[in-house]
Amino acid sequence: MPEWKSYLTRVLELMKRYPGIIAAGGFISGIASFILVDRQAGLATWIAVVMLISWVWLMVENSIVSLFNKRFGKEIPQGLLRYGTQMIHQESLFFVLPFFFITTTWNSGQAIFTAFLGAAGLISIIDPLYYKWLAPRRWLFMALHTLTLFAALLTALPIILHLTTAQSYKLALGVAMLLSFPSLASSFPINNWRRAVAVPVMILAIGAGGWLLRSWVPPATLWLTEVAVSTDFDNKNRKPGESISQISAGQLRSGGLYAYTAINAPRGLEERIYHVWRHEGKEVDRIALDIHGGRKEGYRAWTHKQNFSQDVVGRWQVRVLTEDGQMIGVLRFMVTDTNEPAVTRPAGRLIKFKPGGDAQAPAPEPEAPKTPPAEPAPEASKGSEN
Repeated sequence: MPEWKSYLTRVLELMKRYPGIIAAGGFISGIASFILVDRQAGLATWIAVVMLISWVWLMVENSIVSLFNKRFGKEIPQGLLRYGTQMIHQESLFFVLPFFFITTTWNSGQAIFTAFLGAAGLISIIDPLYYKWLAPRRWLFMALHTLTLFAALLTALPIILHLTTAQSYKLALGVAMLLSFPSLASSFPINNWRRAVAVPVMILAIGAGGWLLRSWVPPATLWLTEVAVSTDFDNKNRKPGESISQISAGQLRSGGLYAYTAINAPRGLEERIYHVWRHEGKEVDRIALDIHGGRKEGYRAWTHKQNFSQDVVGRWQVRVLTEDGQMIGVLRFMVTDTNEPAVTRPAGRLIKFKPGGDAQAPAPEPEAPKTPPAEPAPEASKGSEN
């Protein structure tokens, strides 16, 4: 047996004997990638490139293996090829999962998308499921690869190319649709006119479903680091007062309410977000805010709603959305018809988990903007860091 083949066989046997090492390696490298990705954007580039190359490989795998066999008279072990693909899936999924777990709004449809990603990650590390259930079903295998590629692009594009979340979503969805064609064509051979029509229709249906359900996909690189709904705001220090969970209608009308969010975004990213004020499920205000990535504590932005209608009692939300409607987070409070003081949250301002940090110290913050002359109270106002 040639030396190279003997070496590959030994490697393959070790991988079969200790499959947990591969899974653990993928998990550890994924977590490390998440923590270091803000400092080392090349890591995200590598993941995205590997995923794209691996997709092309899966498309031409059989042809390349046959050509290699004819040219050199040697056969590449099939098991080694499958282990290589499995490692790519593990590395990619465990790279993106930490991003999606921290950005998911769990009491929304986003939990379903992240649960699918989590299930895909589990399948990739459980050999009986991966090799005996997934791999023999070509269409299912390619569906997992498409999902993994889609999630990897959503995570990598804002970091590599500084595309906005909306731009990244459209590009990732377009790439997933384009590359799903060969997998569908191989699973459903186009041998008559019905299938020639059915395959493009299925691709368009996948794209339409992905677009209509975009609010169910978390914005992988945007997450809240600090939020508050408060009656007070320190404009000089850009700090809200105590975050409330309940306020009376009288207090609300007399002073209005501030919605404050600090949003982590990759360095170099410029993004437009919206504070959408909703009362009993009905939108009453949508206020645009432009944020810039790179600040360790998150980019601070706030809106101040001052004029309210007579019917304000009930449940309120301030949804933080991207330009295409992906939810970054949601702030909730209740308005009552009593005259009792506002009820603050036990922990005051709510701090959310922020892993990692910037490689460089954050730049000094600019001076606070000067207060403009007094004017009649608008329906809503906004502010953010310069």
